[in-house]
Order: sequence, then C-alpha cells, then structure tokens
Amino acid sequence: MSPLPRRAIISVTSATAPLHEGHPTGLFISEALHPFNVFKAAGIETDLVSEKGTYGVDWLSEQPSFLPPDDKKQWEDLNGEFRQKLDNMITPAKVDASNYGIFFASAGHAALIDYPTATGLQNLAQTVWANGGIISAVCHGPALFAGVIDPATGENIVKGRTITGFTTEGEYDMHLMDILRSWGNPMIDEETEALGGKYVRSKGVWDSFHVSDGRLITGMNPQSAKELALVVVEAFDKL
Repeated sequence: MSPLPRRAIISVTSATAPLHEGHPTGLFISEALHPFNVFKAAGIETDLVSEKGTYGVDWLSEQPSFLPPDDKKQWEDLNGEFRQKLDNMITPAKVDASNYGIFFASAGHAALIDYPTATGLQNLAQTVWANGGIISAVCHGPALFAGVIDPATGENIVKGRTITGFTTEGEYDMHLMDILRSWGNPMIDEETEALGGKYVRSKGVWDSFHVSDGRLITGMNPQSAKELALVVVEAFDKL
C-alpha cells in the first residue's frame, strides 16, 4: 500500500471550440468518467480540477458510440457525485497537491488549446511527481506535459521516457487536422519528440493501449481510459 495520500486529481480542460462539423470540443466525458469510477471503486477520493474552474463538453463524447447507456445514465445524473464535482469544478489555486498521490489528465481535443500553458494544473502535476506520486494522461492529455518539470533533474518529465497519446493518423482519419493546426500547438507525437521523449502507439487508432514508464503512465485514446486507470491504481498500490 502506498504511503502517499490515497487521493487523485483528474484534470479537465477548460477550453472549448468548434470542431466536429461545427459541433464543440471540450471534455471527452468518458476520459474523466471512467477513471473517476475506477478510482472510487479502489477507495481513492477524487477531485476534478480545471485551469479556470469551467468546462465544456465534447459533442462527439456524447454520441452513443462513445457514451453507452450506463455511462449516459451516470452522465445525466446531475445529483450524482461525478456531475456534482464536475459542475462545481475547483481551480488549481484551491488545491494543495501535497494531499494527492495521483494526477490524471483527462482530455478531449480542446486540451490541445489550454493544456500546454495551463500552469496551475502543471504545477499540481509537478508537485505530485516531486512527492513520488503517479502522473497519468489519456488521449490528448499529454499536452499538459509541456510545462511539467522534474525538480530533481530540472528536465521535463517526458525527457528520456516513453509515452503514448492520440495518434496523428487519427486526426487525419477524422478530417480534423486543418482545424487543429490553426490552434497553433503540436500534436501529441510531435510534442513528445520535442520534449525528448519517445512516442509509441498501437496499430489501430481506436485500440485500447497504454504505456507504463515508471511513475509516468499514459493511454492512447478514450477506449484506453478505464484500462489506464486500473493500471494507475495497481502502480500506485505498489509505491
């Protein structure tokens, strides 16, 4: 059992923008909902935090192919614990990261907009890392790593490590690349290489796939969120 606090932060993007044929991008629901449920089942108290204390919803994540009936029921329960925490989001300024042993970055394409410069969230992640905790991110969540430094080395936590995240192939398959390029930030594989890390992926764009490199654990897409969270819990309990 880890000596660190049995508490987790799930970060949420505050950004929103037109993307899916004019429909908005924002939080990809299952990327926060699935780890929230996994952590709760493991007895890990979890808080949802965004840079501005706000969130928007990714339209695609509300569609049946990504939000099956059980998830939809929980999502629509406005009085449930998940929605209560999401709809009363806290900001990094209200969080003492030393009280947490896990930092998990959920995403949605919108994370490419605000995560690279979300210094409040990055500082929380950095503290959890410095205290020996687990840092995890799914899909576009690794965009947050751009500003997360290992105080022990002065280097980015990605440098010399292997991670995964949403594929550039997937962006092209979804016909989103032109819009994403207009936002001015790199794709996950590009950012990983720029930070001195190694990016790996599964063959299929929508395969459930994760990578563990010590205390840095990442997942490739929304399908990976639950599997990733289970691996995070297992790694946390071995600290």
